[in-house]
Amino acid sequence: MQDKQTTFQGILKSLGLVFGDIGTSPIYTLTVVFLILKPTADNVIGVLSLIVWTLLTLVTIQYAWIAMNLSRRGEGGTIVLKEILSSGLKSKKKIIVVSILSFVGVSLLMGDGVITPAISILSAVEGAVLIPGLENLPKTVIVIVSMVIAILLFMIQSRGTEKVAGAFGPLMIIWFTSLIGFGVTAIMEVPQVMKALNPYYGLQFLAHNGMKGFIALGEIILCATGGEALYADMGHLGAKPIRQAWAGVFVALVLNYLGQGAFLLMHPGAKNILFEMVFHYAGMIYVPFLLLSIMATIIASQAMISGMFSIVYQGITTRVMPMFKVDYTSHERRSQIYIGSVNWALLAAVLFIMLEFRASSSLAAAYGLAVTGTMTLTGFMMIWIFYQKKKPMFAAISVVVTFIDLMYLGSNFYKIPHGGYWSLILASVPLCTIFLYTEGQKKLYRMMDFMPLESFILKFRRVYSTSSRIDGSVLYLLKDVALIPFYVTQTMFFHGIIYDDNIFISIIKRDDPYGVTGFFLADLAPGLRVFEIQMGYLEVIDVEEILREAGIEERVVFYGLEDISTKNIIWKMFAVIKRLTPPFIKFYKFPPKKLHGVLTKVDM
Repeated sequence: MQDKQTTFQGILKSLGLVFGDIGTSPIYTLTVVFLILKPTADNVIGVLSLIVWTLLTLVTIQYAWIAMNLSRRGEGGTIVLKEILSSGLKSKKKIIVVSILSFVGVSLLMGDGVITPAISILSAVEGAVLIPGLENLPKTVIVIVSMVIAILLFMIQSRGTEKVAGAFGPLMIIWFTSLIGFGVTAIMEVPQVMKALNPYYGLQFLAHNGMKGFIALGEIILCATGGEALYADMGHLGAKPIRQAWAGVFVALVLNYLGQGAFLLMHPGAKNILFEMVFHYAGMIYVPFLLLSIMATIIASQAMISGMFSIVYQGITTRVMPMFKVDYTSHERRSQIYIGSVNWALLAAVLFIMLEFRASSSLAAAYGLAVTGTMTLTGFMMIWIFYQKKKPMFAAISVVVTFIDLMYLGSNFYKIPHGGYWSLILASVPLCTIFLYTEGQKKLYRMMDFMPLESFILKFRRVYSTSSRIDGSVLYLLKDVALIPFYVTQTMFFHGIIYDDNIFISIIKRDDPYGVTGFFLADLAPGLRVFEIQMGYLEVIDVEEILREAGIEERVVFYGLEDISTKNIIWKMFAVIKRLTPPFIKFYKFPPKKLHGVLTKVDM
């Protein structure tokens, strides 16, 4: 009974956290497709067939089945694929290629993270024009209302994604149930739309329409936007509840798309297909449905925001992104996080895009390029991983889905001059940040003056035995005890600060999710000890408590800071990033009164 309750709660949270984006794609997908196509029976059946099989191949097979089998420490996403792939490669050139692919994939996904809330919220608010008396609602009002909704959504993020998901889950059940209800009602009037379940009609559509059919793929792919969130959000909820929830979501989406197709065949003049279908069958409850759709698009935006937090956090832990301040919003799961700087930067970009495009139909011209780019890169990396692991069946399936990804990516290239360039501009910001930070860290590391452990111990023994010492214990935070950073030697040997008890603290993340252990390693020398903390990757640790349990009562904690001096404009930008982002010590919440940062001047 307990297991069933836990499973249901997991599915409910998945609906609230993961499926908002793909769950609201029926609001605009068919509408924008038939802006460029005539709603003939062949076109409608062909497009519906392509939608059904796109959801089956790209979302169900590529993400829910194959990609979600490739996780590391329970996390998913492009950076995880990079880690898995790089660990099996020996060639440095290949590792660089994989790194660049993953950086581009992450950046495209983050660019998509700006467009998703904008198009989702705008498309729902535009449904208000069907309400009697609001037919001539000015575009400016629609944009302002959409912007206010976006601001309110981003303001509640600091309360934690788990709480947000719990509140949104029940609403999404109502949303998907209503999609099924209206879809089935329309299908009963035009049952021949069920033919679209046969992939033959989709292929026939492409064959008969030629270039126009190929271009239409650029709008059809909007049905699968948000599919990558299944994989990116694995760390929030785990794979099992996401897969179980997707089974129901898939059925709801297919039935609704088929219903919209049936309605379009009966009413070929329909412009805003979903809303007009609901107004036709249930005009009395249209306003409640419109409000529900606005709530659903808010949830769609939530799914992408949560995905952004996951991606940036993975970037921080794998040292490809700056150490933005991270707040852990759950005592149970370390992956329940809030990153304020990312949250507000996303909001600013979303508001700008809403003002720039002003309508969901215009924004559709910019949407899809980043999504298909990310899907294609994910496909290439999966092929490479399965080839590496000698799994020919999975490699072959990955080749098929990647070919489909490539077709959709190619069809989206025509969008670049019509607004698609904004996807590339938005993606270039995180991409440049990643390259600047990773190259800057490499350069900084090369410029740092490390002392080998053996040389350090020889000098420490001499200084410790001949110098006057301070009573009590001092802690030094080190990433690698084998190489002693300059701030330690500077403090001990240049400034002569030697305590009776000098302890190096090393914090290591394990590959298993839970468990925390702290223990002393063998003493390095009289008065010099090493305390190692090993923690599961989902743990939120209290370092102070661990130290107290080990009997450590430190008087002061020293850590290193770099003061970067440079005339190079690129490294000046890197120095600004380092100054604005917190040092890694902030992640472990030591008592501020005991902390002393030691500056090391570095010329880059």
